[in-house]
Amino acid sequence: MPWTREELAARVGRELADGQYVNLGIGLPTLIPNHLPEGVHVVLQSENGILGTGPYPTEEEVDPDLINAGKETVTVLPGASYFDSATSFGMIRGGHIDVAVLGAMQVSVAGDLANWMIPGKMVKGMGGAMDLVHGAKRVIVMMEHTAKDGSPKILDHCTLPLTGKAVVHRIITDLGVIDITPEGLVLVETAPGVSEADIRAATGAPVAPD
Repeated sequence: MPWTREELAARVGRELADGQYVNLGIGLPTLIPNHLPEGVHVVLQSENGILGTGPYPTEEEVDPDLINAGKETVTVLPGASYFDSATSFGMIRGGHIDVAVLGAMQVSVAGDLANWMIPGKMVKGMGGAMDLVHGAKRVIVMMEHTAKDGSPKILDHCTLPLTGKAVVHRIITDLGVIDITPEGLVLVETAPGVSEADIRAATGAPVAPD
């Protein structure tokens, strides 16, 4: 069986190490803070100007003035700080973010990432993803393995507009974990009950065993 959204968040959470500075993209990555391994405390950075972002608020905790880059209400942890976007992007472009976990529409065998628009559909812009994929020391894509119509999202070449070229290090989906290497895609792990054949059937590019 594929990992559920919560199980997927827990699996990605195991990629993070205590003390790291981490930026989480909108969508699935926002589930990660509730599923970090015991004893692992990361500092979450939001590109709209928060360092020390906490979990989603309860109904009683909601502060409409306190939002993340995805316009969702959030909490902050003790010691959190606020700053302007110029300082925030200085952190990102200066290489001070250890890990960025982002969603994706498509990823190629070369680690190209497309995650910001589908031609013909209304979009608000690329946001901070373009800077994150080049500024973060490690980029992990967290997504469902296939699109809603069943088509593969991991391909030989992306067909959607790119966010960045050769920027993704690891892909973690509901089916398993795949690394981007100079030799191509390498299967690292499968979800319980998912076979290597299942992974290959759902992937639009060759996948080698680890």
